[in-house]
Amino acid sequence: MIGWLDAAYLWVKAAHIIFVIFWMAGLFLLPRYLVHHQEALGSPQAAEWTKREELLRRMILTPSILVVWLLGLALAVNLGLFDGGEGLGWLHAKLLLVFGLSGYHGWAVGYSKKLSAGQGRIPSRTLRMVGEIPALAVTAIVILAVVKPF
Repeated sequence: MIGWLDAAYLWVKAAHIIFVIFWMAGLFLLPRYLVHHQEALGSPQAAEWTKREELLRRMILTPSILVVWLLGLALAVNLGLFDGGEGLGWLHAKLLLVFGLSGYHGWAVGYSKKLSAGQGRIPSRTLRMVGEIPALAVTAIVILAVVKPF
């Protein structure tokens, strides 16, 4: 199915990049929300953080990850991912990182729900450091997609 997107390829790629930006914005914001939410546990502000996190998930994170995966898989198929195309080592590495980032997304959403139930157990400093994972992952993903080192 190599090249099946034909003239739509660049439009699909542009939409993919746009939704990656939305997804990353949400993944950069949610961990910071988690830190503030955890620090507010037991106070009236905790309920406000729950509302903010739910809105972020509903309006940005969930729709974005779905569109990113849909368009990303379409682009990967277009490049020959399932046809045994050569020179796609960079794409395999990128997909591995995207799987990891998707898992991180799931963890952050799950931790948000735990905080909503009043169960925050990660030290704030650790939570702040874990919040940098999306930046590291997206840096590597962009390098792989642009440079295509292998």
